[in-house]
Amino acid sequence: MLRFWTTWLAALALATASPASAQDKVPADIDAWLKSAQLGPYNTNEDWNEVIRKAKAEGALVIYSSSSRMSKVAQWFMEVYPEIKVSAFDLGSTQTIEKTIREQDAKQYNADIVTTGGSGEIVHDMMKKHRIFNYVPKHFVDRIPRENREPLLVRVNEAVVFFYSGEAWPNEQPIKNIWELTLPKWKGRVGIKDPLDSGSLFMGVATYVQHKDEMAAAYKRMTGQDIKLSPGVPDAGHEWLYRLLKNDAIPNKSGPKLIAAAGTKGARNPMIAMSNMTHIAYNDEYGLVNKMLVDLDPVAKIVYPTYTAIARFAKHPNAAKLFTAYSLGSPELTKATKIEKPYDKGKSRDMLLGFAPFFDPGSVSPRSDVPLPPGGEAWDQMKGWIADPDYLWFESAKVRDFYIQHVSP
Repeated sequence: MLRFWTTWLAALALATASPASAQDKVPADIDAWLKSAQLGPYNTNEDWNEVIRKAKAEGALVIYSSSSRMSKVAQWFMEVYPEIKVSAFDLGSTQTIEKTIREQDAKQYNADIVTTGGSGEIVHDMMKKHRIFNYVPKHFVDRIPRENREPLLVRVNEAVVFFYSGEAWPNEQPIKNIWELTLPKWKGRVGIKDPLDSGSLFMGVATYVQHKDEMAAAYKRMTGQDIKLSPGVPDAGHEWLYRLLKNDAIPNKSGPKLIAAAGTKGARNPMIAMSNMTHIAYNDEYGLVNKMLVDLDPVAKIVYPTYTAIARFAKHPNAAKLFTAYSLGSPELTKATKIEKPYDKGKSRDMLLGFAPFFDPGSVSPRSDVPLPPGGEAWDQMKGWIADPDYLWFESAKVRDFYIQHVSP
């Protein structure tokens, strides 16, 4: 079945590629490399048979990744393409970016693929400085919404959400409006995965702060009144964070401990916890009873993407193209495809391919034609905002300082 995927892709012969990413004119030496690698503006007539042939001839691939699961994807990829030796380095988000920049500044071009979160840094400090280049396999362009392929291809989307005890509130959510978390009833009963320790949670908090007008409107829907800002607080987004922290919200560095505080069976006065949606899987792992706030005003989730791109002067650009396509799953995969556990074996793996290790509740493919993982069906029911690279790049320091100033010691 894995071989079938290779044969299917080799038969593709579409005429157009994905739109070029929004990067300024590149220096002449980089432009020459782009032309040689047929990337960016030169990826206009991609012949997939040639991509596979050249990838095998290149014989190697180096991946800098923020995920430890990428090594498993690399092993599977080598089973399909034994001619290509893949070296996948699990560096974490920060180190993936820092290592790439440090090496490139020293004119060492070791990485072929860079895949990581940190939307502000990866867009502004890497893409816009020509350290990485967007690449979307042409046969997936029509299956990936524009927001998931521009300015960079998203490899997987995840989200920050709120959890509560389904045992304590079996029939309805404990709150419907996010401002309720700032009321006396919830004083000391809201837990947050520490934004100073978790990049994803910081993006979640910052995105709520960013949407000041929507937050003000949500406040008025709850109270019937316009919001009155506290002294020194600039807008409704910051006011929500200010009031949440002054209501003794509890930061916690441990996701499992935080989720347990919300969803342990028999807990008295359980808290509401703001954490990664993927933590809903802890219900099965630890016997918890968490549910998610699916219907929440103004939104119930903050989506944060993990991007993937081809690094400047990649020595193995065709192997990078081939791996990028593999990581998106089989072209035969559709919304109607039945995916059963174990996801990393048999027919399920044949369909999911490199997405199999990420097929869990709270992780969503960038493709519009991939089914949601069992347990993650709430994704489509939840209104959400997407973390904004521009806002995070230009305003994150101010949000961080505001948080540090007002968080309880």
